[in-house]
Amino acid sequence: MFKTIFFLFFVLTSITAKAHQPDVSTTMLVEKENNVWILQISASLTAFQQEIRTHYAETPYKTPDEFRQMVLEHIKKNLTIRFNKEQEITLSAGIVKLGHETKVVFEVFGVPSNIKSVYVKNTAFKEIYKNQSALVLLKDGFEKEHFILNEANDHTLSLQVDNDEFLVMESDQSKFLTSRMLKSLIAVLILLFFSIFSIKKINSILRMDSR
Repeated sequence: MFKTIFFLFFVLTSITAKAHQPDVSTTMLVEKENNVWILQISASLTAFQQEIRTHYAETPYKTPDEFRQMVLEHIKKNLTIRFNKEQEITLSAGIVKLGHETKVVFEVFGVPSNIKSVYVKNTAFKEIYKNQSALVLLKDGFEKEHFILNEANDHTLSLQVDNDEFLVMESDQSKFLTSRMLKSLIAVLILLFFSIFSIKKINSILRMDSR
């Protein structure tokens, strides 16, 4: 219990420190007593406002309540969670706590008591440049782990359970490594291009000087 409290304190402290950064968010799935699960998505108010302006440009909100309703709809449209490959969850109506760090909280229904795998996709903030979301899963008796959802993994992770621990499936690891390798290759090619360009420019200057 103490370890769970300490872990939550550490995660929430880190989140609060970055509450004003629109490119940082968290997706927390937490088991309470009697197999009750809570989902909390936290981000800066600026991040939510940017997403709502993008997706609801034709029907802008006029009141805080309208904004809250749009946030709930936006999260539900852009969030997918499945357990044991095929078992999809359902969410309660949800509540939105507005602030510099805005929180969206749902009760989660349909989580199996025997979890073998988890699939999470959260594209709620994908329009925000370089956005990344910390994915935190807290289940009683399991190791406390957090993962990252970002552009490199298409804001998607598949996790499997092994010895009371959530681990990234090999297919996702391969996709992540492939993405990193591709970016590295592009960076190398760009560097090579500029190196060749610079050499040609230097040679051109040397020829002019020799004349």
